[in-house]
Amino acid sequence: MFNADELAIITLSLRIATLAVLCALPFAIAAAYVLARWQFRGKVLFDVLVHLPLLLPPVLTGYVLLLLLGRQGLVGQPLEQWFGISFAFRWTGAVIAAAVMAFPLFVRSIRLSIEAIPVEIDEMAASLGARPWAKFWQVLLPLSLPGVAAGMALAFAKALGEFGATITFVSNIPGESQTLSLAMHSLLQVPGSEGGIGRLAIISVLLAVGALLASEWLVRRSAYRRSTE
Repeated sequence: MFNADELAIITLSLRIATLAVLCALPFAIAAAYVLARWQFRGKVLFDVLVHLPLLLPPVLTGYVLLLLLGRQGLVGQPLEQWFGISFAFRWTGAVIAAAVMAFPLFVRSIRLSIEAIPVEIDEMAASLGARPWAKFWQVLLPLSLPGVAAGMALAFAKALGEFGATITFVSNIPGESQTLSLAMHSLLQVPGSEGGIGRLAIISVLLAVGALLASEWLVRRSAYRRSTE
């Protein structure tokens, strides 16, 4: 059984991972659509920028977030002074760090799903008078839902296990920013804490596997519905 502290860690981790996925979702769909369908100068640079958190060391990503959104950061300082909004060393900052680290995997899954849709479908919708916005919402997005579901599962699993950027940006504060991975890191420094590490490791694996199974179920359900229509 889990004790009160472990339950708090699990609850906080689930809240952070879920909000990270929801925050990243609209931006991931937009970025995936741009990369899959648009042709423009600087597209390669935009692609690199999207995948940069996956390429850089997570600690460096967390440091960049600290420079941008920290209390003395380029964006963080005016946010705190003018609106009283602060991200550094708070659970809200952990949401941002997790969302940023999960973003490349999110975008890639959705992009591959959109690229699998024949361009002729876009042209057919346009020939029927569908505007670009309507074409996206009524045609491309519904057909790419399996990729969106897979991306959400990958993003959730990545956000759940995020460590480097989170500990750099929001530190490891019990009850505020201590997620499952950070809690296991802390327990490693405490002799005789193997039981706690094992319990948190088990729940981490179960949650990640559960997210992937849910994604697979959604993909199969979506494929079945399309085959019966």
